[in-house]
Amino acid sequence: MRNSNQNEKKYNKWIVVLSITIPLIVAALFGVNLRDLGFNVKPLTMLPPIYATINGLTAVILLFAFIAIKNKNIVLHENLMTTAIGCSAVFLILYVAYHMTSDSTRFGGEGVVKYIYYFILITHIILSIIIIPFVLITFVRAITENFEKHKKIARITFPLWLYVAVSGVLVYILISPYY
Repeated sequence: MRNSNQNEKKYNKWIVVLSITIPLIVAALFGVNLRDLGFNVKPLTMLPPIYATINGLTAVILLFAFIAIKNKNIVLHENLMTTAIGCSAVFLILYVAYHMTSDSTRFGGEGVVKYIYYFILITHIILSIIIIPFVLITFVRAITENFEKHKKIARITFPLWLYVAVSGVLVYILISPYY
């Protein structure tokens, strides 16, 4: 146990750095449109359905990983979780690429659907920032074989991450008529 705690501490600096820099970089790049800066780039308008699909795929992978670990299939669980992290990274790259080449789309819905959309969007954004350190800590506790602590934080990480993945798809579905 002591060795796994020492190994975990090696990663803490990276967890903090990534948990702060990823949202800051995304926020900074979100406000940069390469076309406005004079670059001759085409808007990557085909990306939203692709990254929404990746979000949906992430949700499915998370569910299968949960089932795998409940069935004590550790290797499958590890592979699925690594894939889910990879999907989230690809999503993030495509999301930033879209927003750096395309104008933001405004939601055009009215009435109660507008409030539902903004509730889902705001909670999605907030939790997508909050989930970063949770995923990283959960992952580090697994690779350092600190399984008791891994299980404890995974009980929090899993539903939050699943919500972020599913809500990302819902945000896309709700705004897609306005692209």
